[in-house]
Order: sequence, then C-alpha cells, then structure tokens
Amino acid sequence: MDGSEVITIERFIMEQERLHPEATGELSNLLYDLCLAAKIISRHVRRAGLTDILGTAGAVNVSGDLQQKLDLFANETVRHSIQHTGRVCVTASEEDEEPVPVPPGKPAGKYVVLYDPLDGSANIDVNVSIGTIFSIHRRVTRKNGPAGVADCLQAGKKQIAAGYILYGSSTMLVYTTGQGVHGFTLDPTIGEFLLSHPDITTPAVGKYYSVNESNWNRWTPPVQRVVAAFKNGEGRIQPKNARYIGSLVADFHRNLISGGIFLYPADTKNPHGKLRLLYEAAPLALVVEQAGGRATDGCRSILDISPEKLHQKTPLVIGSKDDVAFAARILAAEAVPQK
Repeated sequence: MDGSEVITIERFIMEQERLHPEATGELSNLLYDLCLAAKIISRHVRRAGLTDILGTAGAVNVSGDLQQKLDLFANETVRHSIQHTGRVCVTASEEDEEPVPVPPGKPAGKYVVLYDPLDGSANIDVNVSIGTIFSIHRRVTRKNGPAGVADCLQAGKKQIAAGYILYGSSTMLVYTTGQGVHGFTLDPTIGEFLLSHPDITTPAVGKYYSVNESNWNRWTPPVQRVVAAFKNGEGRIQPKNARYIGSLVADFHRNLISGGIFLYPADTKNPHGKLRLLYEAAPLALVVEQAGGRATDGCRSILDISPEKLHQKTPLVIGSKDDVAFAARILAAEAVPQK
C-alpha cells in the first residue's frame, strides 16, 4: 500500500461492490458487523491482564475443551454484533451445542454465520496470539420458516465469504469473498481497519512446517513419514524450519504470508482429527485456496467435505500448494488398502 494513500475497509468493500452491480450491500454490512465485533474483542484482549477476564470459566464446551472467560465474552460479542441486524438468520459457534436462530419477532436475513470466537484461547494467560475465525453461507431453508441445522451443514465450497481476525502485536482482519484474499490492520488511534495486505498470495513452497511433534508416537507411519520429510528433506523436498505456536490462526497466518504447511493429523487419541470442520478447517481452507494454497484432510479437499454434524472434526493439512500436495500424495496412497 502506498504510504500516502490510506484505504479503509469500508472504502475497499464499496469499491469491490461497484464491480458487482447486482450486489445488495447486505454482505458488505455483515462484514462491517464482524469488524465491530473484532474491535470490541481486540480491546478486551489488550486489557485482559488488567481486568477480571483472564482464566478459566469453570466449564467445558461441547467439544470437551476448557472454556476461558474470554471465550465466552468473544462468543457473545460476535453473536450480539450480527444477530439483530436483519442480515443473519442463524449462527453457530464452537462454544454452543446447538445453532442459535434469530429470536422470534426479530428480522431474519439470508446469511448463516459459523464461527470460532477465540481460537487458541488456551494461550490467553501466556500472551500468545489468538484469533476469531468466521464462515458465511447463504441460507438454504425457506425464508419464512425457521432456520437451523440444515442451514449450517453446508460444504465449505458453498461459503460465500470466510476469514479470521488475529489479535497479536497488531489486530488484523484477513478475509475473502471469492475474489482473492485481502488483509486489513486495525489502527487503534482512529478505530479503523486499513488495507495493509492487498491480494495476498501464499508461496507454492514454504519455509516452515507447523505440527505438534509431541504427538509423534500417536501418529500413523504415513504421517510420521510426511513430518520426517519436512524435517530432514526427502527427494525434492528441502528441509524446512519448525515453527509451532499452538494457536491455529497464528500458525496459519504466518504460513499464509511467508509460506509453509500446518498439519493436525488424526492420531490414536483423536482418530477423526481434533479441529472443527465448520468453524476452523473450512473457512481457513477457503482463504488459503483463494490465496493459491491448498487444504486437505489427507484424502479429500476440505472444501468438498459435506458435514454430517455441527461439531464434526477433521484432520487438517493446509498451506502452500506444493507442500500440501506432497503430504497428500503420501497420506492418500497409504489410505488405500494394498492388494
């Protein structure tokens, strides 16, 4: 971005809208609603050590993860920012067991929002970057009827927008509407997201591999082979540097910008994977593929998976195109029974 030109997210989205005369502006306004939620959560994350918002809330969510106080705050902040605008019919969150439709008597819109309110929240108390991940679909149930699970259980390729907000040394919003990937950095002095990373393209081959190697003994031999190849080099694969923060959105963001691959494979403890398809894997898969990368569960494209359950989990291999292709070749070949 030219240092003399400041482009706010509002101006950017309006300029994008002009390229699509059929656009109604509803999706744009929904993105603004998410920006508001991001600003509120960012403010609280930055003040977390000064207010009574650190620590656990004493409960676990539907996936069995210990809830943090900031998890619950972020969950409610996102919902309240979008639910009463008339643009959304139902929301679903990693923190809630069931979808939450717009309350009776309130206007229901044509969009469905699925989100992980605070990815990486186990790292809150140690000041590691965390984030909000979101996915937007069009409603599939009839307009005058109740919205619910059927609207949420859509394949990732049907997303009309997806992205994430990273709360780190700065607060960044990265999103796609299927027209490339763009990043915006929050300027806290004026309270606006400014275009800082236009047209993000991730390298085809990355510098880094990101995986929790303490799970090595629980992995299958094919997974071990893939990770060993990235660590030590194999054939045309050059050794990569290990970088693992343990916060999906932070690891993903670094690899998106610098090039790399993130893996959270299935293992003996999590035979179906650990990451949530709807709230984490699918939205990040749309982002990475729009940036020239790739995402797979080891056999299928993440975007092709039709979810059967609201909190369905999946293995995830995501990042630079050639690196993911290398991993997928090994994992898919080994998944086919040998005759």
